[in-house]
Amino acid sequence: DGTKQKRERKKTVSFSSMPTEKKISSASDCINSMVEGSELKKVRSNSRIYHRYFLLDADMQSLRWEPSKKDSEKAKIDIKSIKEVRTGKNTDIFRSNGISDQISEDCAFSVIYGENYESLDLVANSADVANIWVTGLRYLISYGKHTLDMLESSQDNMRTSWVSQMFSEIDVDNLGHITLCNAVQCIRNLNPGLKTSKIELKFKELHKSKDKAGTEVTKEEFIEVFHELCTRPEIYFLLVQFSSNKEFLDTKDLMMFLEAEQGVAHINEEISLEIIHNYEPSKEGQEKGWLSIDGFTNYLMSPDCYIFDPEHKKVCQDMKQPLSHYFINSSHNTYLIEDQFRGPSDITGYIRALKMGCRSVELDVWDGPDNEPVIYTGHTMTSQIVFRSVIDIINKYAFFASEYPLILCLENHCSIKQQKIMVQHMKKILGDKLYTTSPNVEESYLPSPDVLKGKILIKAKKLSSNCSGVEGDVTDEDEGAEMSQRMGKENVEQLNSVPMKRFQLCKELSELVSICKSVQFKEFQVSFQVQKYWEVCSFNEVLASKYANENPGDFVNYNKRFLARVFPSPMRIDSSNMNPQDFWKCGCQIVAMNFQTPGLMMDLNIGWFRQNGNCGYVLRPAIMREEVSFFSANTKDSVPGVSPQLLHIKIISGQNFPKPKGSRTKTVHQNGDAPIFDESFEFQINLPELAMVRFVVLDDDYIGDEFIGQYTIPFECLQTGYRHVPLQSLTGEVLTHASLFVHVAITNRRGGGKPHKRGLSVRKGKKSREYASLRTLWIKTVDEVFKNAQPPIRDATDLRENMQNAVVSFKELCGLSSVANLMQCMLAVSPRFLGPDNTPLVVLNLSEQYPTMELQGIVPEVLKKIVTTYDMMIQSLKALIENADAVYEKIVYCQKAAMEFHEHLHSIGTKEGLKERKLQKAVESFTWNITILKGQADLLKYAKNETLENLKQIHFAAVSCGLNKPGTENAEVQKPRRSLEVIPEKANDETGE
Repeated sequence: DGTKQKRERKKTVSFSSMPTEKKISSASDCINSMVEGSELKKVRSNSRIYHRYFLLDADMQSLRWEPSKKDSEKAKIDIKSIKEVRTGKNTDIFRSNGISDQISEDCAFSVIYGENYESLDLVANSADVANIWVTGLRYLISYGKHTLDMLESSQDNMRTSWVSQMFSEIDVDNLGHITLCNAVQCIRNLNPGLKTSKIELKFKELHKSKDKAGTEVTKEEFIEVFHELCTRPEIYFLLVQFSSNKEFLDTKDLMMFLEAEQGVAHINEEISLEIIHNYEPSKEGQEKGWLSIDGFTNYLMSPDCYIFDPEHKKVCQDMKQPLSHYFINSSHNTYLIEDQFRGPSDITGYIRALKMGCRSVELDVWDGPDNEPVIYTGHTMTSQIVFRSVIDIINKYAFFASEYPLILCLENHCSIKQQKIMVQHMKKILGDKLYTTSPNVEESYLPSPDVLKGKILIKAKKLSSNCSGVEGDVTDEDEGAEMSQRMGKENVEQLNSVPMKRFQLCKELSELVSICKSVQFKEFQVSFQVQKYWEVCSFNEVLASKYANENPGDFVNYNKRFLARVFPSPMRIDSSNMNPQDFWKCGCQIVAMNFQTPGLMMDLNIGWFRQNGNCGYVLRPAIMREEVSFFSANTKDSVPGVSPQLLHIKIISGQNFPKPKGSRTKTVHQNGDAPIFDESFEFQINLPELAMVRFVVLDDDYIGDEFIGQYTIPFECLQTGYRHVPLQSLTGEVLTHASLFVHVAITNRRGGGKPHKRGLSVRKGKKSREYASLRTLWIKTVDEVFKNAQPPIRDATDLRENMQNAVVSFKELCGLSSVANLMQCMLAVSPRFLGPDNTPLVVLNLSEQYPTMELQGIVPEVLKKIVTTYDMMIQSLKALIENADAVYEKIVYCQKAAMEFHEHLHSIGTKEGLKERKLQKAVESFTWNITILKGQADLLKYAKNETLENLKQIHFAAVSCGLNKPGTENAEVQKPRRSLEVIPEKANDETGE
C-alpha cells in the first residue's frame, strides 16, 4: 500500500512480435544493421523533431542522415570526432525539449561529438534499434580504423569455437553432419527452457530457405540455429556496456558490473573468477577468466541474480518485540478446502496452511457423535472432521515451517461434556507445547515471538477471574449462524435451528487460554481504558473496513498494544478473499485468509510473509509500533518523517512463457514465449515497509484464461540492478524456466532511505523547498519547545537537499539520469578525462577524505565545467558530513524535551483551558510533532550514511579507472557496501530499520 504511479500507463503489456530477421548477437550484426540504416527521429530544441534516415557509410568512417537541407557533406558526422554515445534522455536538448515526457527513455540516445561536445539527439522506434546504434557506435569509437580487423577476428571467437566443439562431440564419426534429433537435443540441453518443437521448426525453416532436402544438420547450420535461439540481444547489449566492446567480460569488467550495477559488496578478482568458473560453459573461457554471452546469461538467470534479496530468506527481523508488533500469517476456517457453505472439510487444509508458514489456524468445534467433538462450520452443509485427528495433524506440522508460536483460534460450541474431551485431547497430544502461563498483570505488553518459540497458544473465550465454579456463562461467537441467515429464508429455516446464545464454558478449557483471551469489541475509547493487553478482539471484515475508514488513527493506535483478528465477511460464501493490505495498513495483526482460494489476495499474503524467512511473523513499521507516533491508515500523502521512495522498474523481456490454460489460438510468427517489452515504470512509495510489488503476465491475444504467471514481492526484499523474476502459477507453483528480466532502481525525493537502495532524485531549489511543519498545540510551554525545533529542522533539510541538488547536477553533466549512482558517473566520465595519447587530463587526489579533481594542463571548457560541478558536489557532501551530527543532536534534544510533557499532557492542557475536542486535537498534534522530529533526525542520519557511501564509490571508481593521482590511494577507505549499518529509530534504540 502507499504506492502512486507517477503517470497513468496500461497495466498489462501485450506480447510484441519479434522481428523475423536474424537476432543481434555480435558487434558485426550491429554494424551490418547500421550500414543498412534505420529511420530515427532527430530531436532539436523548442520541441522540434525531424524524421530522418540514418546510416553508416560502408567504409565505416561517417554517420550520415537524409533527407536534409544541408549539403550532403554537412549532413554527416565523422566517426573519429565522436566523443561518446549516451543512452536515455541525458543531454540539455532532451531535458529542455517541451515534449520530452512523450519520448521513451529506452528509445532515446545521443551522439556527443566535436571539440565543443555538441549533441546529436536521436529517438529510435524501439529500444532494440537504439541498442544496435549505441553498441555499434561505441564499437567504432573504440577500434576506429581497426574495426574491420576486429570484426573479422571476432567471427572465429570463443563462443563459436565452443559451439563447434559441442557439434564435434556429437559427430563422433567426423561425418560433417548430425541427425536433426541429436541437434535438437543438444541445443535443448544447453538451453532447457527452449521447447523441442521450436528448435525443430527453426532447423526446418533454415533447410527450407536453402531448398535443402533431408534432415541432416551441418556444423554451420547447427551454429547458426544455436546463435539464433540461444542469444538474448538484451543481454548482449548489456555485456558490451561493461566489456569495453569485447565479446566477453574479463574479471575486471565483471567486478565493475557487480559493483556499479548490482550493488554487490566486497568484490575482488577471486570472486569474479569463481563466478566465471561456475557459469562459463567453455573451457577456454574458464582457463582465461573470460565470461562469454552464454556464461553471462547463465549467471543472470541463476538464483544469484533473482530479484528477491537472499538476506530475507532467513529470519532477519527483531523477534524480541511484543507479539502485537507483528503481522501474523493467518488462516480462516482452515478445515475447509472449497466453499464456506457446502464444501468439504478435510485435515489437508491444516497441513497445507502449516506447511505454508501459517501461524494462526481456526477450529470451529461442535458436539459430535460417540462423544467425540467434530470440526465444521455450524448451520451450514459443510462436512465434519473429528477434532482429535485435527489436533494430531497440528501436533505433527505445527513447527514444520516455523519455530515461532502457533495460535489456535478455537470457536467453541460444545457442551461441557465434550469440552472436557477437547481438553483431554489437547493436553495428551500437544503436551508441554501448550502455553498456559498466566499473564503478568504488572506488564503492559504480550511476550515476544522469541520467548514463545515452540509454543501453541489457544485463542478462545475464558471465564472471568471472579468465577469460582467449575463452569461459567460466556457469549457465543458464531460465524456460521450469520452466514446461514444471509443465505436466504429457506436455508435459514432449514439450518439455523441453533440461535445465537450464551453458552456454558468449563474451567479446564478456560485454563488453557492464557494470553489470547477472546473478548467482544465495544469502541476504541473504552478499549483504551479497560482492555487488558492479553485480550483479543475479532472483527468482521465489514466492521473492520468501517473502522479503517472512519477511525484510521484510533485503529492504528489500538493495534499498537492489542491483537486484532479480522475474518472474511459471511457474504464470501465462495471462499473469496479480502485484500489483506486494507487491514495491515491499520496494524491488524491476524488477517485471516481462505488459503484454499488462489488469486491476487493470496498472492499478496504469500508474498508478504516471504520477507522474514517465511516464519509467519513480519515486524510492523516503527511508525505503527511506537507509542508516540502519528500514522493514519487511509493517508494518501507522504507519511510524516518518512521519505517517499521512487521505484523505477524497467520490464526488459520475458523468457519461456507457457501458453495460458484454455487458450484457443496458436502462435505462428510471434515469439510469444520470449517477448521483448523494454518498458519503464515509476512508482512513488510513501511507506516502503508496507509496500509490495506484483508482477503479472497476461496475454491479451488469447481467448479464455489470459493469466500466464505472477510474482509478488515486498518492497523491502527487492534487489536493485539487473534481475530475473521467477514466475509462479495461479496456485503458487514455480513455472519452470519462466521468468521476467527487469532492471530495478530505487531513488528518493528528499534524501534518506537505505544506503544500498541507491541514488537520489528530484532537484529542488531553495525557493520551492518544502520544510516539515510542526503543529501548534495551544499549550504555551510545549509549543515553546517545538518552536525551538524549527531551526534545526530547516538546517537538516537544507543540508540534505543542497547535497542532493549538487549530486543531481553532477549526474546530469556526466550524461546520466538520477537513477545512476556515483560509481556509474565516474565510469561514464572517465574516458573524457583522457587525452589523445591516453594520458590523464584530470586526476583525483585521494589522499584526503574528500577526493579533489586536479587539472593536468590545459583542458577544454566542457571538462572545466565538470570539474567545477564536481567541486561543488564535494563541498556539499563535506558540509553535510561535518554538520549532520550537531544538527541531529539539536533535533533529538528537542524531541527529548518535548517527551517530558507526554505523561501529563492531558492535565497540562486542561490547566491551559483546553476542553474535549481541542484537548484531543492537542494530543494528536503532539504525536504528529514527535513523529516529525523522529523522522527528520532519521532522515539526516540516513543522508550522512549515504554521503559516506558516495565518497567510497568515487574513491573506488577512480582507482578502477586509473584516474587516481599516483601515490594517493587511501588504503583505509572500505569498499562500498550494499547495506550499511541499520539506523536506529531513536537515539537510544538500535532495533529499528
